[in-house]
Amino acid sequence: MNWNNRTYIRFICPAINGHSCLLPIPMPLILRKLKDLIIFTMQPEFCRRRSRKRQICMVQKKTYYLVNGSTCGLLAAISAAVPRGEILMARNCHKAVYHAMYLRQLVPVYLYPEDTAYGIQGQVTPQMVQKQLKQTPDIRTVVITSPTYDGVVSDIQSIADTVHAYGIPLIVDEAHGAHFGFSPEFPENATRLGADAVIMSVHKTLPAFTQTALLHLCSDRIAEKKVAQFLGIYETSSPSYLLMAGIEKSLQIIEKDREMLFAAYSRRLAEFRDKTKNLKTLQVLQPSDFSKQEAFSFDPGKLLILTGNSMSGQALQEILLQEYGLQMEMASGNYVVAMTSIMDTDEGFARLSDALECIDGTVHKKEEISEISPREIYREQKTVMTIDQALDAEQKTVRLEEAAGAVSGDYVYLYPPGIPILVPGEAIDVQTAETIRHCIRLGLEVEGLPDLTCINVVK
Repeated sequence: MNWNNRTYIRFICPAINGHSCLLPIPMPLILRKLKDLIIFTMQPEFCRRRSRKRQICMVQKKTYYLVNGSTCGLLAAISAAVPRGEILMARNCHKAVYHAMYLRQLVPVYLYPEDTAYGIQGQVTPQMVQKQLKQTPDIRTVVITSPTYDGVVSDIQSIADTVHAYGIPLIVDEAHGAHFGFSPEFPENATRLGADAVIMSVHKTLPAFTQTALLHLCSDRIAEKKVAQFLGIYETSSPSYLLMAGIEKSLQIIEKDREMLFAAYSRRLAEFRDKTKNLKTLQVLQPSDFSKQEAFSFDPGKLLILTGNSMSGQALQEILLQEYGLQMEMASGNYVVAMTSIMDTDEGFARLSDALECIDGTVHKKEEISEISPREIYREQKTVMTIDQALDAEQKTVRLEEAAGAVSGDYVYLYPPGIPILVPGEAIDVQTAETIRHCIRLGLEVEGLPDLTCINVVK
């Protein structure tokens, strides 16, 4: 395929992805936002509250427009819900949740997601939540990520019922699920399933500018006054009127044309999956490939392309980019992720399916698995110190091959997706140190190290 005279096609975040649907933003829209925002920025809870997304998502209380991304929404929701103490959180939460642990000196109790047959992290089950809440009665709130970066969805309604039976709130990081609930082809969004606070990144899967997000407050279990207080801390005091007008324009597009947009999107996804279902070595995972124990549901808009151990995920990502002009969202040990949205085109899906067919004809499955899977990367670790104790302690730098037996002084994670391999205060064993070195050898993006040979540890 000769794509040199054609444009790159990006299956990445943000969903707007070079499209001009938000531009030009009509000046009356910006001016109207400016007038409202000037009034609002004089108050501590300057993030503007609007009704459009509330009406679409059936939010019970309030929706906040965010210009500091889902990160500030997670920080504010957790800070408002848990003044001190223990918090039950999925280990695959975004690093922003871990930052809240440090800032509020919270003690995390971890939920480890199900493993899947494909080495991809699965769901958090209601049974896991029930077990931990029974074992740790002092937990003050529960935080989970659904959908995950890979598109796996947990049973939010059952988890919410379980959590509420203990009189505590459920916070759902739905950053990758802003498009949920707009079509029967996609899972329902968590605001309709009993979650108390839901954070969505509008820019990830809807046509909006980067760093725009929404915080939905859905019940009285988290104090509205506290949420506003912490948004005043974590958000900028000079919000971008262009970004907020962009959120409004994006939601207007969805409100006006969502049936047409999601019908076309669902058709493209179905056609793509049909064209790629007979690949011999590469494999595009289907929602039906996961068992009910592995995933309660799945976002069909996430395309997980397995290499069949014919190469690393990083190698496949490079081939797609360099030889076919197709940019993927991320690569892991044995797969790549293509993020899709209502903004993607027939041409984009056709070029991706054609490229996969071409590559599939030139590679073969390997019996020996030489790459590394997420289940090997994200192992259960032993906690020696709290996060704030470790981050605030005196530290030193040691070589990775000499780190076994030390205590991690910083986060070490693959980015994307930003899930920690190590959290500050956790013991480093031989296997974890070797896993980090193996990820580096594979060319995966390892963050949190002073360089690719050393690690920060508690002195």
